Amino acid sequence: MNTQTDTKVVTAPKAGRPAWLRLFQQRELSIALVVLVVAIYLSFASKYFLGTANITALILGLSFDAIVAVGMMVLLISGGFDLSVGSTLALAGAVAGYSMTKLGANVPVAILLGLLAGALIGLVNGLIIAKINVNPFITTLGMQAIGRGIVFLLTAGLGIPNLPDSFNVIGQGKQFLGVQNPVWVMLVILIVGEVLLRRSRFFRQSYFIGGNERSARLSGINVENVKIINYILAGVLAAVAGLLLTGRFGTASVSAGQGAELRVISACVIGGASLSGGEGSVLGMIFGVILMALINNGLNLLGINVYWQTIVTGVVLVVAVAADALSRRRSTGS
Repeated sequence: MNTQTDTKVVTAPKAGRPAWLRLFQQRELSIALVVLVVAIYLSFASKYFLGTANITALILGLSFDAIVAVGMMVLLISGGFDLSVGSTLALAGAVAGYSMTKLGANVPVAILLGLLAGALIGLVNGLIIAKINVNPFITTLGMQAIGRGIVFLLTAGLGIPNLPDSFNVIGQGKQFLGVQNPVWVMLVILIVGEVLLRRSRFFRQSYFIGGNERSARLSGINVENVKIINYILAGVLAAVAGLLLTGRFGTASVSAGQGAELRVISACVIGGASLSGGEGSVLGMIFGVILMALINNGLNLLGINVYWQTIVTGVVLVVAVAADALSRRRSTGS
């Protein structure tokens, strides 16, 4: 995002306010009610919706987007965004798969290399955006292409199948209460993300940077460092999702993560983030991710052509951004 030079006043969420009270903030309550209405409709529209198999698949499926969305929410709050998260997700899996099958690396080393790949993508994005002041759209769009190209090179365009079971367990294992590992990882990241954004002095600086970067800079905040760390965080979280997804299917797929950036940005904006920066919470983002997952799940259950999912995602994003813009115009009286 471009540097904000207006006199926008930003108030970061109060750190001591309990989550159950924050739920009743207008935006979060509204999206929670929409999620409830959609869920009720689907429960009547399809007899399979409330089935154990469908609910389990729904939660497992949204867990990957939710992990990526935490990093995206932090970026949006600070006035940025990242179009390369889908490619980063795929790259982490490809790096891990390549290192195990071609280089003979053991599983912990392969996982570490995958995470480092995500961190490197985030670092490059952050340095170019924060230090050279290149627009995030151009920077991350270019990195999206670079990352996807590297995936094709590592996999020869065919993917890397038959990964070892010792690696696949991270995405397929059920270590506690019969719930698969990606769901537990998602829950931990969501809780940690919510707590850090509410209580961590470092992450709360993102609200002030996104609200008014010039004022944040004058108040002594090291804007460049915060931006760089935020982009690294987004890259690492995308890599975490990529490793879990690769383990889930036992294959490093060349198509992994395609369209993820639109889904998670849509979920974040629906959940209260603003493309102008300075607003948003992990709590609201969760409802956004659930709503996007419900829409896609409902389209599948109702037998609607799968290609409509991409169209619906785009429509939801445009409507959410337009609603945010109208709300801002109304609040400023312009």
